[in-house]
Amino acid sequence: MTYEEVVDKVRALYENADARDIFEHIAFQVNLEGEVSGAFYLEVAERTICVEPYDYYDRDGLITASAETICEIAERKTDFLDAYKAGKLRYEGNMDKFHTMARIRLPRRKKRKA
Repeated sequence: MTYEEVVDKVRALYENADARDIFEHIAFQVNLEGEVSGAFYLEVAERTICVEPYDYYDRDGLITASAETICEIAERKTDFLDAYKAGKLRYEGNMDKFHTMARIRLPRRKKRKA
């Protein structure tokens, strides 16, 4: 998997997410480490979510994880909080805002047709 594919996968997860209950601005930079590396950001602003392949210097927190862990989150096999608790990702920054991200309601997974 490439850096661009990871960013696209995360963007697809959050493009229809429900952030209408989040009235504050939140911005995280995600640093990918390991075989696939790079940085992108997740931002909640005006109750919508944006994922872009850029560094975010004025951020509330920094998430560092492997592309595999970020893809597991994007595939909804786990979430940021569970990955953090399991030691699969590191977080530096405002912990309240990290927990607020957990309140974002992700769209239901589409069932595959057999």
